[in-house]
Amino acid sequence: VQLQASGGGLVQAGGSLRLSCAASGRTFNNGNMAWFRQAPGKEREFVAAIDPWNGAGAYADSVKGRFTISRDKSKNTVYLEMKSVRPDDTAVYYCAARTGRIVTSAMSRADVYDYWGQGTLVTVSS
Repeated sequence: VQLQASGGGLVQAGGSLRLSCAASGRTFNNGNMAWFRQAPGKEREFVAAIDPWNGAGAYADSVKGRFTISRDKSKNTVYLEMKSVRPDDTAVYYCAARTGRIVTSAMSRADVYDYWGQGTLVTVSS
């Protein structure tokens, strides 16, 4: 099983970026998928997650209203649309997936995800 994240790069503050994470080796149609990030010198933190049944998203307060998570089950892919980015959004972004559904309150926990991608670097310049 592989999760391949892509779409990172250099973007100016206030700009937009779209990250993609394509899964291969198995499908995650019944499992939550999520994005986490890790900034230099900081711990990995939750960004967003999506429910596999109703498509509802859950977001960290720091990105709420600016980022949108979505998925295309036919492509086994999850996306993170990033708008109005800020310098403090600079980080390596990781996608994660689990094989089964989990309650909304647990979607922000890194330990509930079974599979992780390699990360894609997002750098926001001021």
